[in-house]
Amino acid sequence: MKKQLEKLPFYNTAVLPYHFMQSVVATTRYGRPARKLHVIGVTGTNGKTTTCFMIWNMLKKAGYKTGIMTTVAWGVDKLTPELGHMTTVDAFTLNKRISEIKNQGAEYLVLEVTSHALAEHRILGIPIEIAVFTNLTHDHLDYHRTFVKYRDAKGKLFKKAKFSIFNADDAATKFYTMHTKKYITYGINYGDKKAENIKLSSTGVKYSCGDMKIETKIPGEFNVYNSLAAAIVGEKLGLKKSQIEEGIKSLESVEGRMNVIDEGQPFTVIVDYAHAPDALEKVFESVKGHKGKIIAVHGGAGRRDPSTRPIRGMILGKYADFVIITEDDSRDEDPEKIAEGFIKGAEKAKKTLGKDLIKELDREKAIELAINTAKKDDIVLILGKGHEKTILRADGPHDFEDIKVAKKYLKKLSKEK
Repeated sequence: MKKQLEKLPFYNTAVLPYHFMQSVVATTRYGRPARKLHVIGVTGTNGKTTTCFMIWNMLKKAGYKTGIMTTVAWGVDKLTPELGHMTTVDAFTLNKRISEIKNQGAEYLVLEVTSHALAEHRILGIPIEIAVFTNLTHDHLDYHRTFVKYRDAKGKLFKKAKFSIFNADDAATKFYTMHTKKYITYGINYGDKKAENIKLSSTGVKYSCGDMKIETKIPGEFNVYNSLAAAIVGEKLGLKKSQIEEGIKSLESVEGRMNVIDEGQPFTVIVDYAHAPDALEKVFESVKGHKGKIIAVHGGAGRRDPSTRPIRGMILGKYADFVIITEDDSRDEDPEKIAEGFIKGAEKAKKTLGKDLIKELDREKAIELAINTAKKDDIVLILGKGHEKTILRADGPHDFEDIKVAKKYLKKLSKEK
């Protein structure tokens, strides 16, 4: 019954009073646990999780007891994987976890904040000391209905924050800064703080910002933006230049974010969470110039904005040499119907079904096919689920991890050779 009601166009607005009261009760029950924490909230369409981990690692390395709550994991020193497919959890779980983080002696909390959470008042009662904006692109319109409503929902974080940090290269920043008093901007092309002398490689990025020399072990131009935002948070909190540089450089990886899977094979395999159109394009841009062929595995989730499916299919068809359309969290939607949108988009990009465009709705078989298809110097991109530990089908969740599946077939390939 609830699933049917959620499809009504006015449903999300109608239940907002319920969400508000739920947050009031939750924050009261746990005694407003975030009150004495320095909370850094990070929002945006893409890059939130990686930026959060960079900030968390930087503060931790600088000697500050710091909690983190993201799509991937939550905790202080020992992190607990986030098994639910939700970034900012419901108000009761959120306040309970913050209480546990505070009881572990944390001074700081790095919190990944979604537009859904802001629209539904989930972070009510949580004071935001610093808010970070990464970017805003087409996403979550199944929930917000219009891009303006999506943009405005994100904007609630900056109205709460004492100080904000904005990506000046993103068009939405102009709107947000009109409604924000204390802020600083960053970027590559624009901003108060600009990344210069940028060097991109398959193992990370390097650049300078003023007298800071920033280096990451995570590749992709988007990680120039993510790390620069983290560095500015460090500056705002009074960290030394060396603490900022070392804190960002020492982060080895973020699970499901541009993870290179190496089992000795003669080609590259990367697992990434990218599922929005802009995120997909950025992943492909990060491997631009790769001398081998690009083989991409991707699919779409059910009960999510269907308008992005042909767009994503077109992106896959444009940048990949060989495309495999597969399942994602189909939930109660027909995987065949979901795949249709992707196939139409890929065909518009001149891919031919049965030739360089394959439909394989069993995700494990799709990954196996990609790995068995790859030759020396090729690159396999397994996109959409990243860190997630389950796949949601009509009959409920099933254990499934892209990284584990990729390793399984790479090891099998190695044994066969």
